[in-house]
Amino acid sequence: MNAQRSRSPRSLRQTALKTAAAAAVVAIALTGCNANGDKNADSSTGTQGSTTDTVAGGTLTILTSATEVNWDPAESQNLAITTLGLVERRLTTWGVEPGKPGVVVPDLATDTGTVSEDGTTWTYTLKDGLFFEDGTPITSADIKYGIERSFAPELSGGLSYHKSLLEGGDTYTGPFAGAELPSIETPDDKTIVFHLTSAYGDWPWIVSQPAFAPVPEAKDDVATYSQQPVASGPYRVAETKSGVSITLERNDKWDKATDDVRTAGPDQIVFSLGQDATVTAQRLIADSGADKNAFGATFVPPAQLAQVANNASAKERLVTSDAGALAYLAINTERDGLDNVKVRQAIQYATDKQAFQVASGGETGGALATTLITPGIQGRVDFNLYEAPAGGDVDKAKALLAESGWDPASRELILVSEDDSVSLSKAQAIEQGLERAGFKVTIKPEAQLAATQTLTQGDGDYDLNVSAWQPDFPSANGNIQPLFDSSQIGNGGWNIARFSDPAVDALIAQATAEIDPVKAGAIWAQADEAIMAASPVVPLVFTRNSFLHGSNVENFYIPSFPAYPNYLKASLAK
Repeated sequence: MNAQRSRSPRSLRQTALKTAAAAAVVAIALTGCNANGDKNADSSTGTQGSTTDTVAGGTLTILTSATEVNWDPAESQNLAITTLGLVERRLTTWGVEPGKPGVVVPDLATDTGTVSEDGTTWTYTLKDGLFFEDGTPITSADIKYGIERSFAPELSGGLSYHKSLLEGGDTYTGPFAGAELPSIETPDDKTIVFHLTSAYGDWPWIVSQPAFAPVPEAKDDVATYSQQPVASGPYRVAETKSGVSITLERNDKWDKATDDVRTAGPDQIVFSLGQDATVTAQRLIADSGADKNAFGATFVPPAQLAQVANNASAKERLVTSDAGALAYLAINTERDGLDNVKVRQAIQYATDKQAFQVASGGETGGALATTLITPGIQGRVDFNLYEAPAGGDVDKAKALLAESGWDPASRELILVSEDDSVSLSKAQAIEQGLERAGFKVTIKPEAQLAATQTLTQGDGDYDLNVSAWQPDFPSANGNIQPLFDSSQIGNGGWNIARFSDPAVDALIAQATAEIDPVKAGAIWAQADEAIMAASPVVPLVFTRNSFLHGSNVENFYIPSFPAYPNYLKASLAK
C-alpha cells in the first residue's frame, strides 16, 4: 500500500508503508465460497466486482507475498474486513458495499453504542449466543482484557487510537502485573462501559479495531497467541507451516444468527505465503487448476495490468477499486518562501498531476484529486479551488509567484523521496512540473525508514515530499486530523506540511467531539476547504488498487472504502 497510514489521533506514532505499485497487502485477504447462476445476475457489477448468493463449501487459496500473519489483535493494524475479521470479531465492524459510503455496524454488540449526553461515556451490550471456539461463552470481561493487554509494552505495533482516548490510558501499562484500567467497566457479563477523556463521536469506529476483539485471559499465552488465537469468528487457525502456509477451518461454535457481516463461504481457507506478486498475477491470468479457486492478496503489478487489458478472460476477473489512498505533495509551510501562501498556491498550479498519474500507472493507478477527504467517506464534498488542466497552469503559477514577491530561483527546494524506482519516478514528475514555473528542485533520495525519520522526527530540514494516506477507518477524521492538526507536527506525527492554523485546529476539535455523524461530516468538509485554501499540500491522485481472482471465486468486490476486497463476503462457485 502506497500510504503512510494514520495511527492514534493523539498519540504520535506513525508507520510508513510501501509504494502502491510494488507493495504487498500487509493485511492478507480472504474470500469465501460461491453462488449459482450468472454471477452478474441480480448483483452489483462493474470494475469493483460483483455480488450474488453465497454457497458454502470448498477450499479457497490466498496467494500472498506476506511471509507470516500475526493473529494477535493487540499487535495488528488489520482492516476490519480483511484477515483477522475471519477469526476474531470486535464490538462493531464495517458495513461496506460497492458504491456506498461505509457505515459502522454491530458485531459482538447489539448496536453501535449508547453515548452519554456529554459524549464521554459509551455503553455496549453483547448479543446472546456468542462463544469462543472451545464453547466458552464470550463475556464483557474478555473484551476488557483484550483491550487492556494492548497497552502492554510486550505487545506493540497495533492501532492505538483508544490508548489516548480512554481515561488513564496515557499511563496504563497493561494487565500482566495485575493492574486493570478503571475507565473500562464491566458491570455484568454482557455490558461494557468506556469512559473517555473527552467527547469523541467516532468511538463506534474505534471499537471496530483489532484490539476490541475478545481474548480469554485463561488462554492468553503472549508467546504463542500471534500464531494460535482463540477464535470468536467463523474460522479458527488449524495449521501453520512457518513461511509456507496457514490453514483455517470452520469454527463450529460460531453462530451465523449472531453475525450479519460474515457469510463464511469456504469450508477451508489456505494462505499460500511468500508468493511473488508477478508470478501470482501470471498464475491467475492463466486461471488453471487449483488457481481457479484462488485470488491474489497483492496488488497486480503494472506490467501484468497491461497483460490483463489484452486478455478477455482475465479482464473479467480483474477487480479495481474506486479512489483509495490520497497521494499528495506536502509543502513544508515553515520553510523560507513556502511560508507564503501565494507561493504554495503557485505550486498548486505548477504541479503536473497528469505526469504524476502516468508515473503511478495511469488512470488504473489513480484518479486525479482536488480534495483531502477520501471518496466513499461520509461528509466528503467534491470541490476544486485551483481549476487547471491536468498538466498544470504554468502561467497562473508564475503570476502568483510574481504577486508573492518571492524569487523561486533564490534557493533550491529539497524534495525528499524514498529511494526506490517507483517513488523516484513520481518525484521526477513533480520536479519537472515545478521547474517549468521557475522553481529549482533537488530530489533527495532516502531509504524508507530514513525518510520517515526526516519527515516525522527531524527538525523539518526539507521542503517537499510526495506521500500517501489511507485512513484507518471510514471517517473524515482519519483524513484530516493526523495530517493537519498542529499537535501532529514532529515527534512522530504525520503533519509533514508542518501546517498550523488555529482556525483549522478548532474545526478539528469541533468535528472530533460531534456525536452526530452527519453534523461531524459537515464540519470535516468545512475543514477540508479551509485547509485547501491555505494550500499546505497538493492533492495528486486517489490511488486505485487492482486484484485478480480465479474464475471460481465469486462475491469478490471492493467497496467504496477501503480500497481492498471485502474478504468477509467472498465465496467460491459450486
